[in-house]
This record gives sequence, C-alpha cells and structure tokens, in this order.
Amino acid sequence: MQAADTLSWSEELALGDARTDQTHLEFVELVNATTAAAPERKLDVYRELVRHTEEHFAQEERWMRACGVPEDFCHFGQHASVLQVMREVERRALQGELQYIPSMIEALVEWFPMHAHSMDAALVGFLQQKGYDTATETFRAGPPQTAQALPSCGHEPGQGCG
Repeated sequence: MQAADTLSWSEELALGDARTDQTHLEFVELVNATTAAAPERKLDVYRELVRHTEEHFAQEERWMRACGVPEDFCHFGQHASVLQVMREVERRALQGELQYIPSMIEALVEWFPMHAHSMDAALVGFLQQKGYDTATETFRAGPPQTAQALPSCGHEPGQGCG
C-alpha cells in the first residue's frame, strides 16, 4: 500500500513514450523528495517541484497545440487548475505558512496516477497516431491537416469538456 504522501514509480505509470515517462518519473521523484525533505529544505524542494511541473505541463501543452488541440480542451484546464493551487501553496509557504505543502503533496499523490492513466495516456496515443515525435517535437510525416477529438474526453475541438 502506498503512503498518502509518496508516489511509487511502476510500469503502471509508464505510458510508452520515453520523454513523457522520463518527465513523469522526475515528477514522482520530486514529489517524494518534497515529502522526505528536512523542514528547513522543504520549501526549496517544493519550489523545484513547482518549476518542474510548470515545465512538464508546458511541454505537454506545446505538443497538444502542435497537433491542433484547442486551448479550451479539458487537459489544458486541468493543468491550469493544478498549477494555480501549487503556486498558491508556494506563495503562502514563502510567507511562512509551510503547513500547506504536505496537503498539496497528498493531493498530487492522489491526482497524478489518475491523470497519467487517463489524460496523459490518451495524449500519448493521440500523438503517436498523429506521428508526433516528442523527442524532437516534430511530425514524422508533416503536421496534420485538421485537429481531431482526443480520446480522453471525446469532445470535438472547440467544445471543451463542460
């Protein structure tokens, strides 16, 4: 059984895209490092996690945009919501309210596996279908002509996820 404040990397979290899997492994390691950090280091390590998560989400969002996924697609919104809360916890911790960091970590531990198995797994499949190479951030046979719905929520581009 997994502790409420740690994540375990396993084949279940691997999605079959080397760059995605490496980024996710780094995320898991930073979540766990934040949990394990000594009190005087916890904020610094948490801030590393926030920066990594910003880059992680920006990377996925670049890929979605390259494939014509509209900005109102639910995956973008979920990223924005998670980052908003992480940044608020960081802001408050910088003012001395460190007690929110463990709660944020618990929330990330609960959220991440579900997000990876649903939205990120669908994204990886979609990118592979489109011939998008995440390592080079290019298409193997040129960019797609039109955007299509991502299988994670089944909405057509422009419809969002309600």
